Amino acid sequence: MLKEIVGRPEDALDLPPGAQVESVFDHYAAAAPPLRDLRKSIVLAHNHEFVDARTPLSDGDEVAFLPPVSGGSSHEISDPGGHYFALTRQVIDTRRLQERLLRGEDGAVVAFEGVVRNNSGGRATRFLDYECYEPMALKVMAQLGLDLAASFAIGRVALVHRLGRLQIGEASVAVVVTAPHRRPAFEAALEAINRLKKIVPVWKKEHFEDGEVWVEGQWDEKVVQR
Repeated sequence: MLKEIVGRPEDALDLPPGAQVESVFDHYAAAAPPLRDLRKSIVLAHNHEFVDARTPLSDGDEVAFLPPVSGGSSHEISDPGGHYFALTRQVIDTRRLQERLLRGEDGAVVAFEGVVRNNSGGRATRFLDYECYEPMALKVMAQLGLDLAASFAIGRVALVHRLGRLQIGEASVAVVVTAPHRRPAFEAALEAINRLKKIVPVWKKEHFEDGEVWVEGQWDEKVVQR
């Protein structure tokens, strides 16, 4: 959405000493006024971390403008604790994820898949395109998984999100949780997908017979900075 407004996905910018993250936004909003209208729904990131607009900048910093989340090669993190987090452009093999996580002490494994449906808002959907801010998305997914492991009595968790073009019926995201008992496994899996959809910078474009649209979701209130 934002790269279409600005006309490019990334850019390099020289700013005077004392510049802040907001200075970068102001620069591009001046050149592309529609950006200003979206400011309240845009979250700012600095070196792959959610930040306040007043965060000071240094030479070589990376700043990103992230619209509300909707939700080639793979990028993955294999945690020493057995957790697994990945972004992929390949079909998600949820069964293999279960086998990867399951241990002898586990008495439950809960697997959730979010799949592409054939309609949205009364319009027939042809397919979806998913894009994301990849280095930050993977980092946030890993932190989310570790937070879940610390908050619920579970064994291991896997979060995998697919990117690129997806057809009807294909899985866009998978959550797998193993645990000694079923209740925490179910609760952790539900919390995982609910939070993933609000804090991981992934966006989708829905393609219909009569047009296309970027889906605007909603940020978690904890990461929204004004």
